[in-house]
Amino acid sequence: MSGIDVGEELGARAAQARALSLLRIRSRALAVAILPAAVAVVLFAAGAQGHLAGPAWDTVRWTVLGVAVVVLLVTVLVAVSVARARPAMSPTVPVPEEGAPDLYRLVRDLADRLDVPAPSAIALTPDCDSWLEDRTHRALRRGAAAAAEAGDPAPVLVIGSPFLWWMRVAELRAVLAPVVAGTGPSAHPDIAAARRFVRGLDASIADAAAPGRGVVRGAPLAFAGWVSRLLLRACRDHAAEMERCVAAAASMRAQTVDHGLRIAAQEQVGLAYAGWDRLLTRVALPAWRMGRWPSRLDAGVVSALTELSRRDRLADGFALRLGERPACDLLEEPGVADEAASLLAARLFHGGPAESGPGWAPVDWQQYPDEVVDRKWRTEAARLHRVLDTLGVPRASAADPAVPTLARVMEHLSGSGGPGGPGEELAAGIGAAVAREEAATPGHGGPGHGGSGHGGPGSGAAEDPLDLWGPGPLPLFPLQPPRTGTELLADHVAAMVCCAAVDTAGAAPGLDWLDGPALLVGGERRADLATPVLSLVEDGDPDPLLSWLAEVGVRSDKPVRLV
Repeated sequence: MSGIDVGEELGARAAQARALSLLRIRSRALAVAILPAAVAVVLFAAGAQGHLAGPAWDTVRWTVLGVAVVVLLVTVLVAVSVARARPAMSPTVPVPEEGAPDLYRLVRDLADRLDVPAPSAIALTPDCDSWLEDRTHRALRRGAAAAAEAGDPAPVLVIGSPFLWWMRVAELRAVLAPVVAGTGPSAHPDIAAARRFVRGLDASIADAAAPGRGVVRGAPLAFAGWVSRLLLRACRDHAAEMERCVAAAASMRAQTVDHGLRIAAQEQVGLAYAGWDRLLTRVALPAWRMGRWPSRLDAGVVSALTELSRRDRLADGFALRLGERPACDLLEEPGVADEAASLLAARLFHGGPAESGPGWAPVDWQQYPDEVVDRKWRTEAARLHRVLDTLGVPRASAADPAVPTLARVMEHLSGSGGPGGPGEELAAGIGAAVAREEAATPGHGGPGHGGSGHGGPGSGAAEDPLDLWGPGPLPLFPLQPPRTGTELLADHVAAMVCCAAVDTAGAAPGLDWLDGPALLVGGERRADLATPVLSLVEDGDPDPLLSWLAEVGVRSDKPVRLV
């Protein structure tokens, strides 16, 4: 037996041992629950045989019987609560086999090579991760076919959608090998039972914590949650160690498949994660805040990482990979899958609705500069001038006092900068205006808004996948903390400068794949605006910005078009 086989066997045995420890905790809890009933049986049996006679023992017998009945009722209550509680399911985009036969064929071939059961289905997640997810709970099954299944199906393989667009087919197979190998331990009855037990406890705790319960229903659920919390605390270390051993065993088994390629593929995982994070925070988030959702986020990852390869000398060889077959070719309709994953990403990271509607429309990358960047700048510039009007700041144009100008903003902020000056007052006003607008915007961005409750385009889902996640508010994974008033003010002043540059100096809105909205002057991106704007906002010093405006040819006294 090779070293890999020995390591895998040891990992599997350790995982099974931990699973048995979890099941023993369940058995001990059950034994404690039936102990009063067992004592009552012994006492009544002794009384029937003439032992332990007398009024005192009769009182003991009936008291123990009463306690046993109460404990058994409570045990049934907790057991039913754990059994019926619906485990959280990761929000994903289902990929039916008819929509990706080549991808299913790759995964099944991989499972055959690893000698493990093939996953029962494939789904996509808008994140840079892949895992196996058990969806055998009856609340997560759909249709009569699921109810008629003999035995529990294998877990679902969830694949990070950015991997499909950035990675080549061979790289994807190498990355998925240790994940698919995990179906082997998942099929072991002890490990499967231990996982169901832990998931049931976790779901029971979440169910008990859900708001909106009445006293009659809430009290029993709260008690069941308290008991589940005690049991889960006793199980936590064993469960964590079991999963670690399962992952180690799966990794050892996967060593036999594409071992040489796995190192290079893992480098691509890190690169994809970096590009995906930049794309979401710098490119997608500004669009989401404008009520638009980019419909081709995964395709944007390729553009972002290609740009990174062009700029970074360490990434010189990555662009050569683009000549190989991308993993997204394994999908029949990659554009539909990308659109569904992009909409789900907007829901997860921003809290947008589940489908397009007024104020929440898809946007292509070609339309992004005009429909997102330019609109963002002019919306923020208009908000800036509305707050100035509220503060009673006079217009700066002598010819037409009603028109908005950049000079008005600069004169106000340079009057007396620093803490306590007009910059702080203006920042507070903008922060309050942004908060009011976000709270009043229906359909996206507000805390706790769950959307319209329909599946994303092309998802094939009969119900909203986020409904199975739980009662928590959206977004589930906010990308950034709330912005401070100073940050908002700097953004709004920069937007006003960009509007003035477009209207008076022939500049244009643009898209930088790594940094998001960009100002193009003469076809080249100007990335040096942030520093002079901060000097004005934080210090009240207009000179750096005046020099920048003179260099670009921007007229601060000219009117600016707002929305």
